[in-house]
Amino acid sequence: MKKLESTFRNMVISLGSITIVAALLLAWVNGVTEEPIRQAEADVQNKALEEVMPEHDNNPLDDSFSTVLNAGKADSVRVTVYPALKGGKLAGAAVEASAQGFADKVVVVYGFDLDGKVRNYSVLKQSETPGLGTKMADWFRDPSGHRSVIGRNPGTENLTVSKDGGDVDAITAATISSRAFLKTLNDAFAAYKEFKDKEGKEAVHE
Repeated sequence: MKKLESTFRNMVISLGSITIVAALLLAWVNGVTEEPIRQAEADVQNKALEEVMPEHDNNPLDDSFSTVLNAGKADSVRVTVYPALKGGKLAGAAVEASAQGFADKVVVVYGFDLDGKVRNYSVLKQSETPGLGTKMADWFRDPSGHRSVIGRNPGTENLTVSKDGGDVDAITAATISSRAFLKTLNDAFAAYKEFKDKEGKEAVHE
């Protein structure tokens, strides 16, 4: 009996030691990879910002503005505006927004000119169905039919899918992904408008 207890005790000690070592290894691996992953994500974001926003001479990251749309509601979302200043005056902005897609969150950064027309966009994150929802990376800049949102203004046009009464052709067989993409666009525009209306005067150096 004592031998059995001793064997059991040794097993517990061994398993406990293995668990501690495994935990320490995982923590070490996480510590080693966390910073490179964060840096890679930052590089992707910076590249996207430069691709979509108007010509500027400020540092948009330093002048960024965040707001929560629909605060206090289930569909509240945080949106970040990166203003483009040229000679101290607002020239437009890049705006990052997210929405729930078919599989996971979709994150898109849009570039707007001063009046709110879409200059370009870049999909930062998406896990949509390959060959369907993933087409959003190019679909909404395709001039075919009513797919493209480039050059269009969410403030004067109904940039939602045609199935919902809007003026944009959804990705074939990927309506949910299309709705998510266009929701990020309209949220991005709403945040940009809020920035111009409430914060723009303070952010733009006369």
